[in-house]
Amino acid sequence: MTDITTEDLARLADWDTPTICNGLELINPAWRLSGYTVQPFACVRPEAKPMVGYARTATIRAGSVPSRSAEEMRDARLAYYDYIDRGPKPSITVIQDLDSEPGVGAWWGEVNSTIHAGLGSLGTITNGSIRDLADFAPGFQGLAGKIGPSHAHVRVTGHGGTIEVHGMTVRDGDIVHADCHGAVVVPVSAVRELPDVIGLIARREAVMLEAASKPGFTSDALRAAMAEAAKIT
Repeated sequence: MTDITTEDLARLADWDTPTICNGLELINPAWRLSGYTVQPFACVRPEAKPMVGYARTATIRAGSVPSRSAEEMRDARLAYYDYIDRGPKPSITVIQDLDSEPGVGAWWGEVNSTIHAGLGSLGTITNGSIRDLADFAPGFQGLAGKIGPSHAHVRVTGHGGTIEVHGMTVRDGDIVHADCHGAVVVPVSAVRELPDVIGLIARREAVMLEAASKPGFTSDALRAAMAEAAKIT
């Protein structure tokens, strides 16, 4: 574990995920092309504040009949819940649906959202499906590849490894920031640097936004504003 505190994470929730991405790009230009989702999600609560937490990762399948016995399935499910419970908090449950057509069966609905919320998870990010939207646990966020009606043969096939959801590679314990726009992995080294960097970006953008909102705005005025903004450090 690092010395990152819950207060550090809560502070990052003051900004939306695009703003976090902007800050990460300024800290390290290499992060412009990695670490974030690149496909759209269905969002249970688009109006909700961003969630920031430690990733708890898992994989699921739903589109085939399981070969394990009912007892083996129960034990695997309980081992998964133990994993969710024992990890660092707050957590975000990130699940990769391994079916060739993700979303045939939903892992997430009223029951699992309530269980996970009780175990300290802020929400889920998955390429699979979700259902029971009106009955999701209060405050529990959901970003999913689609909305569907059935759970089919859904079951957890593994947990605690490295997974990929909509182009974002996530490892167990990664810090993830997510809202209705999508999600991004925040490197530990950037957590405490981001507030200052975002403040710098905001000051620079304010100069251009102010200029653009004035009557008679021209490209020459924009050029001058951009030059002024570039001087801000």
